[in-house]
Amino acid sequence: MSKQFEYDDKITEVLSKKYKEVIEQIGEDSNREGLIKTPERVAKAMQFLTQGYQLDPKAILEQAIFHEEYSEMVIVKDIELYSLCEHHMLPFFGKAHVAYIPNGKIVGLSKIPRLVDVFARRLQVQERLTIEIRDCLQETLNPQGVAVVIEASHMCMQMRGVQKQNSVTTSSAFTGLFLTNDATRKEFINLIQAKLH
Repeated sequence: MSKQFEYDDKITEVLSKKYKEVIEQIGEDSNREGLIKTPERVAKAMQFLTQGYQLDPKAILEQAIFHEEYSEMVIVKDIELYSLCEHHMLPFFGKAHVAYIPNGKIVGLSKIPRLVDVFARRLQVQERLTIEIRDCLQETLNPQGVAVVIEASHMCMQMRGVQKQNSVTTSSAFTGLFLTNDATRKEFINLIQAKLH
């Protein structure tokens, strides 16, 4: 994901007007000093937080695929992720752990966190996010297996609703050897739990 994100002026203008209306509808004065620029700031924030819609996850992986006869597990763990729950548009955030077993092709390691970001920067549910990451890696690399585990805290549960501040949701999705071979799956789970660094 590029840190030099470019905002669309037309989208910013349209969203700003709508956010100004929201501020007024909840009983605030949109002309109060602290709120005058808030509609524009929120409009830009929403564009940034949903930029994944503008990006092609497969294309990102394909930029850095290399032929290599390595056939052991490759894990990128503790990938920070930030997303918006599609039900309440409140944040959820946590860590993703992604592994694959190459089948003649490897991918540049930085592309895996970028892949996570592309899918996270959309309106999401954690379960679908987990599957989208898994499926994109499987379809693009055709490895012997893919494993994805996500652990996240959801503001829609912590700030509203049941208000359970310490709850964490874990989701997982597997293909190939991670599904069919218990030892492989256990090795992955042990490695993501281990503090090796």
